[in-house]
Amino acid sequence: MPNKKNTQIGNTKPCFDEPDLQLAVIGLNPEFQIESHQLSKLRVHFFFCLNTPINFRFSPFYSRKLEPEKIFIIYNPEKELECSFECETPSSIIWLHLSLQKLHQLYSPETQAAPIFNPSFIHSKSYEEKEAPAELMVVLNQVLQKSKLQNYSRLFFQAKILEIFSLLYSEKTQTTENCPFLKNETTVRKIKAAKEILIKNYRKPPTIPELAKQVQLNEFQLKTGFKEIYGQGPYHFLMAHKLELAKQLLSSGKFQVQEAAFEIGYSNTSHFIEAFKKQFGVTPKKLSSNS
Repeated sequence: MPNKKNTQIGNTKPCFDEPDLQLAVIGLNPEFQIESHQLSKLRVHFFFCLNTPINFRFSPFYSRKLEPEKIFIIYNPEKELECSFECETPSSIIWLHLSLQKLHQLYSPETQAAPIFNPSFIHSKSYEEKEAPAELMVVLNQVLQKSKLQNYSRLFFQAKILEIFSLLYSEKTQTTENCPFLKNETTVRKIKAAKEILIKNYRKPPTIPELAKQVQLNEFQLKTGFKEIYGQGPYHFLMAHKLELAKQLLSSGKFQVQEAAFEIGYSNTSHFIEAFKKQFGVTPKKLSSNS
């Protein structure tokens, strides 16, 4: 007889709650009973997938997989939706939902170019998937880590919500049309491969010339294309990624400052402290003591 799942359900932690705007972090575990959520037809729902694929199940017969670093935007003014989430390994998903009117209020008219701002959108259901840029992933991971703390500032999450939306819509959309080197799909794949190489080898990353050679691009194409897709060059992207990893280690309470610095490839602790403070506005010691 197969083992039944633990009766404990996924952990949904509200982080910010106003009548027309809510932010929550949903903790998922394949060992626990599936938790279902009702998606209001009066809201636009944003789901941010962070580290592992999440399966959205809307009925016994229909489901949709969301890959890491992807965003699923759901708006169905016709009916309330029942939705549950499944994953193969423990994971988290960030859920942000708000009224369409509230969403429109956040933006000035000149930035409302996305389909969601079209007047006809209010009467039409929409299921849209978007790729999360690297700078947005940094903000989302900050939200995730802060949600794990016992004491947190409501103002922090309010600020992060505004930052999330500013990165989603008010910035110029990054498309392959903006950069002459990104019109070729092969080039885009090579730049994305370069990102994966940097993440995989973050402790001892290749130099820019080495990385360009590995993905068979010249240095100018690599740096220009990387900035166009991810909002920053390879070096700054890697720095932000490493420091975010260190922040997670320190927030766990299991690592000292020197240990976290060594873990992400810093041999000089003072250089690590300086870079960390520049990135997050606090020293790693202060962050660690607040965890």
